[in-house]
Formats: sequence, structure tokens, C-alpha cells
Amino acid sequence: PQPPTRSALMSAPPGARQTAIVSGGRRKVHSILPDGSEMMEEFELQTDQLVVRKRRGKTVLGRELEWAYEVGAAPARLTIANDTMRESGANPVLCRLDRVDCFEWRVRNLPYAKPNYSVTLEQSDRKIVVRTVNKKYYKRIAIEDMDRLGLPLDECALHWEHDNSTLVVQYRKPAELIAAERQAAVARHKLGDASLGDSSGATALAAGKGGGDPVQCPQQ
Repeated sequence: PQPPTRSALMSAPPGARQTAIVSGGRRKVHSILPDGSEMMEEFELQTDQLVVRKRRGKTVLGRELEWAYEVGAAPARLTIANDTMRESGANPVLCRLDRVDCFEWRVRNLPYAKPNYSVTLEQSDRKIVVRTVNKKYYKRIAIEDMDRLGLPLDECALHWEHDNSTLVVQYRKPAELIAAERQAAVARHKLGDASLGDSSGATALAAGKGGGDPVQCPQQ
């Protein structure tokens, strides 16, 4: 068999079953992967920008695990008393956004001065490493899209800034990845048009497959 194209890897592995609907100004794509795990993606209709990508698998006994967000942020949880539960406002919060020309991560609630931060690219395990001199924050960040396509990482593509207690880390997308995203978008639009009348797919997507509308990263 022919190896999968890069555009195919950008959307889902070969053999994945996909359905899509247009709802709430977004194209929502649900994928069931060959290993039984699920992926949900949401794209803005006007800009085709990816705003949510989340994945979940199952335990050996078949119980569904919690959604793991790759892009965007999980919705706030509700208690029985219907009170909104949120993380402490003092804790650092990491969230990934997707731009046309770069990947972007925002870490809120980091009030330290800019000289405290070190942002590097470690080629050994293909991670962006964020640390502070005062040892108050440490994080290793994977660039999943680059890993899926097997593309080399470039230190020169990494850029970061700090302002208003928010650390913004960007990694410039290489031309090969941008081209693959464009091809995947063409395939995705065809899927959406073909699946709007698929009642089973629409039912699964409308059910939320995880509950609640996701929260987008605050734009600070």
C-alpha cells in the first residue's frame, strides 16, 4: 500500500471514520481512529481557523477517558449546586492556539519579569522547554503537528514574548506543513458538505462527545 500523504496525516490516520456538521458558525469534525480512540476538531467557518482539537481513548475495560485538549481549552466544570468551578486564578494556565503561519502557546498568570524566562528547543525529544530562573515554572511542550508529519525542528522558528503576565511562545510553521494544512482543508470541506445529511454523524456531534462548548484561550 502507498504511505499516507502529509495532508491525510494532518486530518486523521488512514482508516479513520469521519463525520462532520456545520453548527454555531463552526465546522465540527468527529473522527473515530483505527485504534478506537476519538478526535474532535472545530474550525471557524469564516476563517477556517482551527479553534479546538481534542482526543480521548479508552481503558482496557472500554471506559472512555477524559478529553485531552491539543488546541483550545476545556470548558469549566459545574458542581451539583450548579456553581462554576475554575482553576485558581493564581495558577499558570497553558493553552495552545493555531495561527495561519505559526503555532502559538499562551501561559497566563506568569507575573515574573522577562529576564526570568528561558524558552529553548530540545532536539533530543523534540520539545519546547519553558523554565524560569527562579524555578517557579517548568513545562515541556510537544509540537504534535510537526511530529505527525515527521518534520525536523528549527531553532530559528522559535520566538517568544512576555507581557501583561502572559508568556507567548510561537513556532513558525514550515512551508511543507502549511501546504499539507491547505490540502487537508480541501478534503475537510468535501467531508462537511457530504455529511450534513448524515443523521448518525450529526447526532454524535450534536451530543458534544464530551459535553459543553469548549472554552477558547483568552486573548491577552
